[in-house]
Amino acid sequence: MTHNTTAALKDYAFELVGQEVKQGEAILAVRLSHKPTAKPVPDAVVFASRLDMAPAGMPTMTTELEPQPATEPGLYRFKTNLTMAGDWQFSLAAKVPGETGTVQSQIVFKAVP
Repeated sequence: MTHNTTAALKDYAFELVGQEVKQGEAILAVRLSHKPTAKPVPDAVVFASRLDMAPAGMPTMTTELEPQPATEPGLYRFKTNLTMAGDWQFSLAAKVPGETGTVQSQIVFKAVP
């Protein structure tokens, strides 16, 4: 991977829409944006690789993720069941049109009762 490609991939970031999520059945919405322009990135191929409780010291506590239809450009949604309240880590990756390589991110959030 060249330096330019690495720099380009660092120009993208995932952000969880809302930092607290209710425990139980939930829709996690993440926004993928291009940091230099602050614009949403539509049409990326986003895949959620893992949702676990590693921040709470329980990396083996995982749950399923099911992609959902987008409701706006640059917003990617996943249905899940947060079985416990506490700190969760959402690991994501994306292929951005026109970029070489994969954007990777880990988002930590709290599930509340």
